[in-house]
Amino acid sequence: MKPNIHPQYYPNAKVTCACGTTFTTGSTLPEIKVEICSACHPFFTGQMKYVDTMGRVEKFQARQKAARTKQYVKKSQRKKQEKVDEGPQTLKEMFAQNKS
Repeated sequence: MKPNIHPQYYPNAKVTCACGTTFTTGSTLPEIKVEICSACHPFFTGQMKYVDTMGRVEKFQARQKAARTKQYVKKSQRKKQEKVDEGPQTLKEMFAQNKS
């Protein structure tokens, strides 16, 4: 092994969870802060936990509300609108439009 290229190893690194649980482990960092640990993770506890990271839930709810309030157009009406917006269909119609 080459000397002086490996990070320092801390055999008693302190891990602190947002729920208040602390434990020690080996790491290259002397202190680690985590949001969820085995003491509060729903998989291990069997309880549901509501975790909102940076407003993701609010963004999702806003998109859902916008989708509910959006006016939907039937396919038959959409085709009629597209035909009106397209303009002339044939070369003959284009020449007739340019002459007038």
